[in-house]
This record gives sequence, C-alpha cells and structure tokens, in this order.
Amino acid sequence: MKATLLKKERIRLSDDSFVDVSIWETPEPVSGSGHCYKYSLAYITQGVCALRYDNEAGKGDHRHTGKKEALYEFSSLERLVEDFWSDVAQLGG
Repeated sequence: MKATLLKKERIRLSDDSFVDVSIWETPEPVSGSGHCYKYSLAYITQGVCALRYDNEAGKGDHRHTGKKEALYEFSSLERLVEDFWSDVAQLGG
C-alpha cells in the first residue's frame, strides 16, 4: 500500500513570504511518530525558512523555528494545522 497525498498547497502571504504544506497519509507510522501521517508545513519569508513543522523519519514530530529545533506533540491533523498557523501569526505572517 502506498502513501496517499491528502494536501499539497502553496499559499502566498505577501510579495516575499508564503506557506508550503504537504500532508500524506501513510500505511504505517513514520519511524519516530505514533501516527500514520507524513507532513511538512513551512513558512518562508524573505527567502528563509522561518518555521517548519515536520516528522522526518527517525526524528519524529518536531518543529524548527529559525535554527532551533523542538519536539512537537502531535495529537491530530487539525491541531497540527492550528498550531502551525498560530506560530506563523506570531512570526508576523
């Protein structure tokens, strides 16, 4: 069974910033995560990734804010998207 693409979009926020979202449903949890989703949500401004939520294989759920990386407690896709947009707003996006 293959992964199923649930969402792939790029949202332009201004002339120099955008959000890029990719969410896949996987047949098995990604290594390090306890759920069946693979995701990457990124906020890019002035050519720099200011914020990214992802679950890279082996690292599990985490987020990058600038150069800092912290664990992220995944509970649902809806909450993930809400948390991401909340952080984007705090960063001025």
